[in-house]
Amino acid sequence: MSSTTTGQRIVVLGAGYAGLTAAKGAGRHHAVTLVAPEDRILHRIRRHETAAGRGRDWPTIGELTRDRRITHRRARAVALDPAAHEVRLDDGTTLAYDTLVYALGSRTAWHGVPGAEQLACSAEHAAELHRRIAAADRPGTLAVVGGGATGIELATELAEAHPAWQVRIVASGLVGGVYSDKGRAHVRRVLARLGVAVHENATVTEVTPDGLRTTAGPIDAGLVVWAASLEPHPLAAEAGLAVDEHGRALVDDHLRSVSHPDVHVVGDAAAVTVPGVGTLRMGCATALPQGQYLGKLLAGRTAKPFSFRYTVQCVSLGRRDGLLQVVRPDDSMRPTVFTGTAGRLAKAAIVGVVLSSLK
Repeated sequence: MSSTTTGQRIVVLGAGYAGLTAAKGAGRHHAVTLVAPEDRILHRIRRHETAAGRGRDWPTIGELTRDRRITHRRARAVALDPAAHEVRLDDGTTLAYDTLVYALGSRTAWHGVPGAEQLACSAEHAAELHRRIAAADRPGTLAVVGGGATGIELATELAEAHPAWQVRIVASGLVGGVYSDKGRAHVRRVLARLGVAVHENATVTEVTPDGLRTTAGPIDAGLVVWAASLEPHPLAAEAGLAVDEHGRALVDDHLRSVSHPDVHVVGDAAAVTVPGVGTLRMGCATALPQGQYLGKLLAGRTAKPFSFRYTVQCVSLGRRDGLLQVVRPDDSMRPTVFTGTAGRLAKAAIVGVVLSSLK
């Protein structure tokens, strides 16, 4: 079945960066049903601001799709039957489709660490974290688990917004270890300036009411924020779509499931491999281009295979600083970095482009 057949029933699961842009592109020429429980875009790359009480209400999905033939169903997909071409929703209804766009993204991976899911606050619940900090009787100690971009952004933003709190960042490897030597050195300088205690090579083995147990010893913390890693939503694997060892759906060069070609998979849920680049990492930088490409494909505006090359990685380091790390097309590090005001403005500009593209 062609993905550009006129009059087809297109259902998009998920309104993140990939799902929303794919729906908007397809909605130029087709009627699209967009299934997502939220009323507003989540804008994941700015959750650290929400955690620090600096966030704001982002545009509603209705505002972003009002010029397209898109019907927003505020529900969750709970089951997928590819053989019957049906999706079951949590409101008890079933949607039939000719073409399905699976863009359910990723969620916090707890890795079976005892106490983590029960006691830690995940990055997805940034607003709840802000409420817990605000409700505290007095400043305390907060540990951010995860030395990648999400953990770094949370630790720096929270330390800057709440200087009376002792903020720690805990990583199983090196904090900012993915960046070049210059990039990582700058991250460490900013963390030191903000008074963030760094615990590296400390794998968390348990979260307790008093903090963390790690391979490097106990770490005290009244609040724990879990930003260690992400895992794809399990619905694709449960429905029988071919997935890799991480649970990401395997797709061809037109972002179609290799096992079910009437299902397109984009964003964090997809294991997209590009020649000369490799399998793309999860994140906004890869999800948005996939959604844009698929929107054009479904609208009949392109028939070319999906292509992609990396250019930069960027990370916020509080309100006054940032890091723009230049990378090669395969995402490996170049030595060039932009830091301080230049890095902050570059990150802000990129985030602005993301929001503008969604509009």
